[in-house]
Amino acid sequence: MGRMERINEMMKRELGKIISQELFDPRLQFVSVTFVRVSPDLHNAVVGFSFLGDKKQVDTVQQTLKHAAGLVRKMISQRVEIRHTPRFDFVYDPSLEYSANIEQVLEEIKREIPFEKGEDIEEDEEEKDYGLEEKEGDEDED
Repeated sequence: MGRMERINEMMKRELGKIISQELFDPRLQFVSVTFVRVSPDLHNAVVGFSFLGDKKQVDTVQQTLKHAAGLVRKMISQRVEIRHTPRFDFVYDPSLEYSANIEQVLEEIKREIPFEKGEDIEEDEEEKDYGLEEKEGDEDED
């Protein structure tokens, strides 16, 4: 794991703790940090977040995070020893919502197709061709 990957993971972990445990804003109750990308010069960082709740509130949550960015930066500077504490730009990451939609579609498909564990798909025995049958003329004649 390279230096930037370690910094990104460390920032993600600390930002997650701060947002979930230390910012006592009810609008941030269901926010998770999904990724952090710190610039190589350590001056800026893009922070991806997901939000479990009404999609209409995403803008409110994003504005709340942007408003708290200065305080979050100060808290990070007190915990993480790096040359510069980056400025944070919070962006909504819809990947968890996308994953939940895929999960829902798969569950619907599962309900529509009644296939139980251990159940074999029926095939006509004559139609099975395993490639094991000997063709005429291929037999060994000793």
